[in-house]
Amino acid sequence: MSRRTGRGLAPAAKLAFREAPAQLALLSAIALVGAVLPVAITWLTKLVIDSVTAGTAIDDLLPLAIVLAVLGALTATLPQLTQYFSAEAQRRVSRAARDRLYQAVNRFPGLGRFEDPQFLNQLRLAEAADTAPAQLTVATIQLVKNVIAALGLFGSLVIISPLIAGIVLVAALPTLLAELALARRRVNTTVRLSPDERRELFYQLLLSDERAGKEIRLFGIGDFLRGRMMRTLSGIHAARRTLDRRELFVQSGLELFAAAVAGAGLVWAILEAGRGELTAGDIALFIAAVAGVQTAVAGIVSLLAQTTEQLMIFDRYTAVLGAPPELPIAEHPVGTPALQRGIVFEDVWFRYGDDLPWVLRGVTVTIPSGLAVGLVGKNGAGKSTVVKLLCRMYDPTKGRITWDGVDLRDLDPAQLRARVGAVFQDFMSYDLTVTENIALGDLTALEDPDRITAAATQADIHEVVEKLPSGYRTLLSRMFADDDGSDGTGVVLSGGQWQRLALARAFLRADADLLILDEPNAGLDPEAEAELHARISTLRAGSTSVLISHRLGTLRDADLIVVLDDGAVTETGTHTSLLSTGGTYARLFTTQAKGYQGS
Repeated sequence: MSRRTGRGLAPAAKLAFREAPAQLALLSAIALVGAVLPVAITWLTKLVIDSVTAGTAIDDLLPLAIVLAVLGALTATLPQLTQYFSAEAQRRVSRAARDRLYQAVNRFPGLGRFEDPQFLNQLRLAEAADTAPAQLTVATIQLVKNVIAALGLFGSLVIISPLIAGIVLVAALPTLLAELALARRRVNTTVRLSPDERRELFYQLLLSDERAGKEIRLFGIGDFLRGRMMRTLSGIHAARRTLDRRELFVQSGLELFAAAVAGAGLVWAILEAGRGELTAGDIALFIAAVAGVQTAVAGIVSLLAQTTEQLMIFDRYTAVLGAPPELPIAEHPVGTPALQRGIVFEDVWFRYGDDLPWVLRGVTVTIPSGLAVGLVGKNGAGKSTVVKLLCRMYDPTKGRITWDGVDLRDLDPAQLRARVGAVFQDFMSYDLTVTENIALGDLTALEDPDRITAAATQADIHEVVEKLPSGYRTLLSRMFADDDGSDGTGVVLSGGQWQRLALARAFLRADADLLILDEPNAGLDPEAEAELHARISTLRAGSTSVLISHRLGTLRDADLIVVLDDGAVTETGTHTSLLSTGGTYARLFTTQAKGYQGS
């Protein structure tokens, strides 16, 4: 166990005792009783046997027999009590640990962590570690119990034969070292297999996903994906099998070694009894003490191995909790003012990693307050990255972005985003009710049905919602059979209907200082697109908007159009002025226009 890993025991125990103090206190008391019982039963058994062989009267034996029976009954009851209070402590602590984990995850202000495969692997291990604090604490309590029991029984063994006692103790060392090595190997295997297990889960979800199901069946790729899943799973199982075989070999050898030590001790005890050096009670005490010491030592070894394993896993949990924000947060952030002048990109360069190509290269552009700015460019030109930077999901690698002259890095991200509404190109469709899907744009609207209805009406989805089985309480999912927040059977919307619902979510922030619409017309037919575009123009008249669309006709009324090409701004102007220059915008617009005209 490394020193760094070992330090995790204190915070784990602190969390466990804070969340389940009564349960863990009772477990500690039960463990103390459980530690004393084997020693007491062993000595009482010796006394009873010696008394019987000495011809002691029944009346004198009866109290010993009654006490022995009571202790036996108590011994039989303690495991059930231990299991109950351990499970209850586990539930309480696990809930708190998971809550703390996702509080930490929610504190990451940007997207960098969630696009980092190494962090995602660590997060997956941290998710599995929510049981670790309780398991570590319970294991520590049980470890102390076994140590006390082992010391008591070892002392009993020393009284009979110091030599045999020493041999039994020394024989435990190889078991300890082997079990600790196996624990480290188990954790290392889990860490190594984490990417493969995430990939196997990906194939599972893909094969059962309704949206992917259409292409899977049309292209007949189900068996191909299933084959990929099974090959990945076979690799995982092969690694686990190798580890299991090693454990089988090592632990079987250790058990045989322990049995040989106990057998040799028993032969010695019988020979000593034959020479009159030991009584029948002594032999019973010796057998019980050897077995008890070996059981207790085996328990100690197992618990140490389990503790080491859980600490190594908990180390990933604490690493996620202690991970610094990937975006620097100003110690004393400036309050985010209402946008009065505009947003300015000043020589902004950006790339997603030091070893990756530049996505934006020296972008300098102004988004004036109160104007609608259209962002145009081919796929990969950097439009979506501009959106991420505007929402401060990332910071520029070089250059800066200002909000009324204040660098976004000096603002509180939460305050900034509260002034921004957005529909992203890859918008989410949540397995929630219609009301909840819309209200996620502004949770205060959950208690204001009129706002939900108004936003849906502005997005032209209200009439569709009213025709659903339970209106706004309809669950938009086939994933769940029942849901307390919905009425009736869930439904699945079409792509265009989901698009409008995402727009309704954004329209809850219709009065936001900045509205970002990234491909808001995708999935809509031309008539619906024209109608929606008119609605947005009316709704946002005089407000600051950034509009991104590959359908350039929807941007022709924008106050300013910015053309991106290979991460750089190549043209800016109005629709009319850009057509007159005959540049990239004019070429793209003319090409699209010819397609609509059929020439």
